[in-house]
Amino acid sequence: MQPPLQEPMIAESDSLSHKLEQIGRILRLIGWAGILTQLGLAVAIAVMLLFAIAGRSFNQAVVAPTVPGAPVYGAGEAATPGLGIGIFWAGCGIVTLLFTAYLAFRELRFARRLRNPDPLIHPRKSEVMKVLRIGIIAGLIGMGLTILGTGASMGVLLAKSISIPQGVAIYAPTRIIRPVDVLVAMANTVGITAHFLGTIASIATMNWLHRQ
Repeated sequence: MQPPLQEPMIAESDSLSHKLEQIGRILRLIGWAGILTQLGLAVAIAVMLLFAIAGRSFNQAVVAPTVPGAPVYGAGEAATPGLGIGIFWAGCGIVTLLFTAYLAFRELRFARRLRNPDPLIHPRKSEVMKVLRIGIIAGLIGMGLTILGTGASMGVLLAKSISIPQGVAIYAPTRIIRPVDVLVAMANTVGITAHFLGTIASIATMNWLHRQ
């Protein structure tokens, strides 16, 4: 009677090992995708912001009047008003992206622990769910911050486009739309995309784990 009792136990053990291996493989895939995506887009946003900040610093030079009697715009007037708010929110979005990349690294560690033959080292399901839940919250916060940055940047561009009179480049060069202004809006838009992808990945992984 002993062999019939052992066969179901062996089959159940093999099924559990296969399930843990599958979960570890999914977590490893999601972890690497999250790290590469979040860090890559964070670097892209940082480069855009660096160009925008460098452009603002360059444009803070004194603009000499090209027409007799035209006013001279000093360093304070050469910068685009309101653009610094968009840069600030984009910077906050980068910080949030780095945090979500750290959470993706924790998912990689979970996958590594699941490959360990010792069941005591395996992470608990609640522990994995907690990290995924934090990732979703962080992604939503990051999207909110970068949406604020996009709104502020687009508001600056809209205000400039509405208030541009003919010949403004001669009399008021700070009122024209420059590539620096567009870069800040693009940086925040890329931030929204990065946080959206991370949030969707965390939600999909959590739903998949619920069914296991």
